[in-house]
Amino acid sequence: MTTEPVIETDAAIIGAGPVGLFQVFQLGLLEIKAHVIDALPHPGGQPAELYADKPIYDIPAIPVCSGRELTDALMRQIAPFAPTFHLGQQVNTLQRQPDGRWRLGTDRGLALLARTVFIAAGVGAFQPRRLKLAGIEAFEHRQLFHGVDDPARFAGQRLVVAGGGDSALDWAIHFATLAEHAPASVTLLHRRDGFQAAPPSVARLRALAGAGRLAFIVGQPSGFTQVDGRMTALQITGPDGAEAPLPLDALLVFHGFGPKLGPVADWQLALERKQLVVDTEKFQTSAPGIFAVGDINTYPGKKKLILCGFHEATLAAYAAQALVAPDRPLPFQYTTSSTRLHRLLGVESVPDGGDAG
Repeated sequence: MTTEPVIETDAAIIGAGPVGLFQVFQLGLLEIKAHVIDALPHPGGQPAELYADKPIYDIPAIPVCSGRELTDALMRQIAPFAPTFHLGQQVNTLQRQPDGRWRLGTDRGLALLARTVFIAAGVGAFQPRRLKLAGIEAFEHRQLFHGVDDPARFAGQRLVVAGGGDSALDWAIHFATLAEHAPASVTLLHRRDGFQAAPPSVARLRALAGAGRLAFIVGQPSGFTQVDGRMTALQITGPDGAEAPLPLDALLVFHGFGPKLGPVADWQLALERKQLVVDTEKFQTSAPGIFAVGDINTYPGKKKLILCGFHEATLAAYAAQALVAPDRPLPFQYTTSSTRLHRLLGVESVPDGGDAG
């Protein structure tokens, strides 16, 4: 883990799911820049991770869309505001500073100093399901990874990809077909000769294995060896119980993600049944300047729906405006007619057509 300089910002958003992304948009309309942190290696949260290709039917004005399509649309919507994303890391600490700001620290050494904090962590931080091998966590972010942020870092290495879902197959195929910056070898490791992945990906994988472009091994890791502080091989137990070493330089583990409330429970915020208690005017928690939106919060009549989270994010943004820039009050305006909002969104102003929202 490395320690980075403290980044000062007006707003820090914990969670890059649909509600967290829409929070970026609502803050952007109020000219508040945001940094977004998420434990997953990509935006989208639960819809992108658990039902990326499954239909969602209750987004207003969109009869049907998948989790991936919803995420893509929200990313296009917030693009004019250029938020800064810090993905693949979890916020572990949240501490109030003497000047009233909040200092956030992540497990990757990131430090943020924010005037306002928005917790949009859904049902909790999605954390990777890790290999249950004692001591292997020492190689995290050096040789052991649960996502890919820079494919070039694996160039010339013996790469093992563990898992049987879409992510594991997609990355194994990607690395096996690279024209440049390719690993020296690619091995897919899975506990059985069957996959929970799209049929075209399975067919592509088997074709590459048949052509010798990658290796496929059925078995489960039962240990590892190391030399001079570097992992050199996994010990693999096959279906017949036999053990054999699998040499490697880097290990990518795609065993899925699961939600956990995690460090939120230690931040001295009022909780009710593992959810953050908020008011329904500002959606502020028990700590001034910290807001909670989406499935992570609770209040009388709460419904765990994405559209409800969008409403909560809107009111939270206006409450934050009073804290971030109390001397710069912005009048309530409509995106159909406000030239200021058109400028922020990078669109051409149109003649005033009334007061539609």
